Amino acid sequence: MALEKATIEILHGANASQRITVMFNPAEYSIERANAFKSTSIPGLSGPLLQFINGEADQLSMELFLDDYTDKPKDGKSVEQNVAALAGLLEIDRDLHAPSPVQFVWGKLHFTAVVEKLSRKFTLFRPDGTLARATLNISFKEYKTLPELVREPRLQSADKSKRRVIVGRDSLWALAAREYNDCALWRRIAEHNDLDDPRDIAPGDWVMVPPLERDDGHF
Repeated sequence: MALEKATIEILHGANASQRITVMFNPAEYSIERANAFKSTSIPGLSGPLLQFINGEADQLSMELFLDDYTDKPKDGKSVEQNVAALAGLLEIDRDLHAPSPVQFVWGKLHFTAVVEKLSRKFTLFRPDGTLARATLNISFKEYKTLPELVREPRLQSADKSKRRVIVGRDSLWALAAREYNDCALWRRIAEHNDLDDPRDIAPGDWVMVPPLERDDGHF
């Protein structure tokens, strides 16, 4: 049994709930993900220190084929209309002041995203110049709201011990601000590492960042 037609539904904004049905299902699609790392050079080491910054959003890419040269689509929309509808997903929505998030649905694939990039190639025209065939390369970037990102579990957080290297003119105050979002908690790090003087650290030193204990005695 053939897969049902892929659709792109606009989720929010002035055109919310509008749905674009692709003329022909893509032959394939690809999903790509990357992580961002910061490279820090430390004197005396054979290579840079790599520090994880954050995860990037998933990217869904595919090629869509549009053609109405011989047969009119069942929904009555021409190639020109479909191209215009897809290109409109890059436009700034008047209510959101940003491009609208969408959901690409095809079979079991449900991908909530914004359209990051769209390239259009027009390959066939009727005698009157009307567009009859086009190939679109479209890239979607995964979209998540702030609450969704906050709810996602992090592999390492302030409730687990961490080992950190001192870089440049780093300090326990700055380290506490990064790890705990509170520079006043530098004493926890100093006590855990038996540091009588918080300034008694140098580039290349390793320190342990202890977990934060809650009022109920749990971490």
